Amino acid sequence: MPTTSEPAASESERASERASGSETASETTAETASETTAETTVTVRCTGHVRTELGKYEFGYTFEGDTLREFLDELFEEYPELQEMLIAESEEEATHGGWAPTPEELPGTWTKNPVGEQTIAYARILVNGHFNENEKGFDTEIEDGDRVALVYPFMFCC
Repeated sequence: MPTTSEPAASESERASERASGSETASETTAETASETTAETTVTVRCTGHVRTELGKYEFGYTFEGDTLREFLDELFEEYPELQEMLIAESEEEATHGGWAPTPEELPGTWTKNPVGEQTIAYARILVNGHFNENEKGFDTEIEDGDRVALVYPFMFCC
């Protein structure tokens, strides 16, 4: 009989080791996932219509990730009205008529964000004072302490 209890004991030891091993693997997987997902805190500043909509001009915001796209995805989940207010869904929404004719050749290396990643005419998103279009669009990298401005000024016309 001692020989039968010995394998049973070693089997329960193995089961115990497997259970503790799987917990360790789960913990390791969770730690790895949290390490790869950066958490970033920025200062958000709002003007014009955005400020009116939110009722505040400045606030801190923490999100998972480190790009403008990830910031906007989380912000729009929390404030869905801002997506409609800021993001153009078509080229027509992103284009304004203006008072001066557009030259045939634009100076420099001017480019627009792709459709779906453009702001509504007159609305802009800036990172540390730079228009996102002049950086990497929605793929602009953001670090802790950066400033993101959501600008949609009031426009009055006669």
